Amino acid sequence: MMKKCLELSNMDSLIVGNTYLEVRMRKHNGKKIIGAILLLVILVLVGNGKMQQAKADPLQPEIARKILRFHILANSDSEEDQAVKIKVRDAIGKMMGPKLADSKNLEETKKIVSENMNDIVALAEKTLEDNGYTYGAAAELAHVQFPEKNYGDYTFPAGEYEALEVTLGKGGGHNWWCVLYPNMCFQGTVYEIVDEEADEALREVLTPEEYADVFDSGKLEIRFKFLEYFR
Repeated sequence: MMKKCLELSNMDSLIVGNTYLEVRMRKHNGKKIIGAILLLVILVLVGNGKMQQAKADPLQPEIARKILRFHILANSDSEEDQAVKIKVRDAIGKMMGPKLADSKNLEETKKIVSENMNDIVALAEKTLEDNGYTYGAAAELAHVQFPEKNYGDYTFPAGEYEALEVTLGKGGGHNWWCVLYPNMCFQGTVYEIVDEEADEALREVLTPEEYADVFDSGKLEIRFKFLEYFR
């Protein structure tokens, strides 16, 4: 009799334990589902906001009028073509960095670029040949349509910009870009990390409103720390 009571007691404890675990698991899964839904809603809202800004940023034409971009298009998206694109970028940067270091304004920068255009093409082709590629290169100052693009801490709105455009081979691969004037490209050997001098130069070229438009930390930042609660 006592043995049977003990067995029943153990079974009751097991049932209670399982029920407790099931409740905990349901609560945990419920929190994860709620967290996922909230994250999805936030991503949709942020995406819509970015799309609206990309469609019509009223400051873009004035920003574009004051800067010159540097744009390199790879031959293709193959790993090899993308790698040699970076080598061409570095070679052009090493050559043009000192030449542009003392440029005082946009027109002077464009003049220096135009005067060195043949050398830019020759250097790009030599870099390609040195790495075993024969598809050639072309370069020009052109008006180019850009989507919204990030560069370090900066986001430049979509629209038409004037750029030094270097095309490698068919130009069918992902591109690399930076801001050539004011010089945010060739600051030492590190790209996409803009130093204080380059940041100050951008501040001087743009109005405070335009600068705030491109500088990421001045935009809405959404933190996801609250999602830790749902883990």
